[in-house]
Parts: sequence; C-alpha cells; structure tokens
Amino acid sequence: MDRPDLPLNALRVFEVAMRQGNFTKAAIELRVTQAAVSHQIARLEDLLGTPLFLRTSQGLVPTDEGRLLFPVLEHSFDALGRVLERLGGRRDIEVLKVGVNTTFALGWLMPRLAAFREAHPEIDLRVSCNNNRVEILREGLDLAIRFGTGGWTGHDTIPLMEAPLSPLCAPELASRLEHPADLGRTVLLRSYRSAEWPGWFAAAGTPCPPVAGPVFDSSVALAELAASGAGVALLPVAMFESYIRQGRLAQPFGTTVSTGRYYVGWPSDRPTKPAMSTFTQWLSAQMPDLDRVRVAGR
Repeated sequence: MDRPDLPLNALRVFEVAMRQGNFTKAAIELRVTQAAVSHQIARLEDLLGTPLFLRTSQGLVPTDEGRLLFPVLEHSFDALGRVLERLGGRRDIEVLKVGVNTTFALGWLMPRLAAFREAHPEIDLRVSCNNNRVEILREGLDLAIRFGTGGWTGHDTIPLMEAPLSPLCAPELASRLEHPADLGRTVLLRSYRSAEWPGWFAAAGTPCPPVAGPVFDSSVALAELAASGAGVALLPVAMFESYIRQGRLAQPFGTTVSTGRYYVGWPSDRPTKPAMSTFTQWLSAQMPDLDRVRVAGR
C-alpha cells in the first residue's frame, strides 16, 4: 500500500501528549517548549483535517480520532524502540513499566522482585508506586496493580489476591482489647472508604460505634499511625505481616471483612507486548489458588 507522508516528529509529540495528558508534561519529557508541542499537534491536526484533542477548562480531552490513533502509534514506537535497542547492543531487553498501589508494592511485591528479575533478566522492570486511581495512559504505564472490584472502564483485568481487612494496632493497645465493643473506647483511624468500619463491625456481630477518627488515603500511613499507638486501623493483614512479625502491630481479633481484591490491568485497546504477558503470568503463578479469569473492560 502507498504510505502517506508521515510527519514523524508530530506523531511522536502526539503520542507523548496522549500519555502525559497535557502539553506541559509532554514538553518536559520531550525536552522542548510547550509552544513547540502545541505547534506540532496543530500541524498534525491540520494534516489530518480533524482535531485530536478538545481543549477544555479541565484540560485536554482526546477526540475519538485521537483515541483511534494513539494505540497504533504507541505500539509502533515501542516496536521501533525494541529494534533500535537491539541494534545498539541491548539485545532482547524489554522495558516494562508497572504502576503499583503502594500497599501492595511494600507488603507483597517488593520482597519478590529479586526472584522475578533473576527469572526474567530479559525484562527491565520499572515499578512506580501510585495511589489507587487507574491512570495507565496518563502515567505512561504498561500495567497497573490496584485494589477494588476490577471493573475498570476500558481495561482488561486479572484478579490477583484478596486482602481481607481486620483491626491492627500497637501490641500494648491490643492487650487491652478483649471484645470488639472495646474498640468504641479507642480512636478508629479511617481510610477514605467510609463503609469499611461498619462492614467489619457487622461481620463481628457488634454495633458500629461513631467513627470520627482522622481520614487517610494511604494504608501505609494508617499502619504507621497505628504502630505509633495513635489508634486502631482497619488494614489488609496480608500486606502488613512484616509489621506483625516485627512486633510493631498486633491483630486483637480474628474477624475479617473482604471489600475487594487486588487486580492487574491494562487498556483493552492496547496491544499486549511479551513482557506484559510474562509479568502477569508470573504474578498468577505466585498465587496457586487464584481463579485466573480475565475481566473484560466495560
């Protein structure tokens, strides 16, 4: 087929702008000015005869045409990069960028990364810790590991593991807690998911007291506060086993409540590169009791 006159520089600028979500961050990655990014995008839009972004008060919003073009470009640039790396002597090395919920990263993944790197030296795994929002394209990631229901719009996901919640606190405080009702006399540290404490008390068969403690968006921060004696936190026990082994936290009650599980996910319309498959298969193999059913993006 005849190939169009490809404006490669403009296409590259568009691909970066889509990943970063705004022209300023794209300019930083490309080491050019924001005006240069705007100029290249405008040039590409003129050539194609259609807008690729809508400029709104909330920032850039890709048009349908932009969303159609992006995965093709991303796949093509990734493939070109792999070939250039081979020609440059970095044979068979594939970069994999994974954004991981901080709690899962510290409580489960990090202690196992050395084993993964030893088993797969052909993958340059780059892990970044993120909050629980799913921003794969904007953050320039290949995969994300998050906690929730797995129903991420426009993404395919694979379930990894459940992480039931139970009260954890400093051992000295735990020694004074004999019944779940005793928690009503302590500070109950809260996450931004307000239904968690009522759900746990329901599972324990005890009325939930007024919950008015501070609110945090990080389980790691909650664990540190609880370990310092500031109160009782409702946490995924499996992610804080090291705290318990070290004597920093104790679990006063065996009752747990499940509010979701960890999933690994990626955009449904993105081609799956080999390193993505290798990493997700490795994750699944670490969890032999896992029901490995992919959840299609909706």
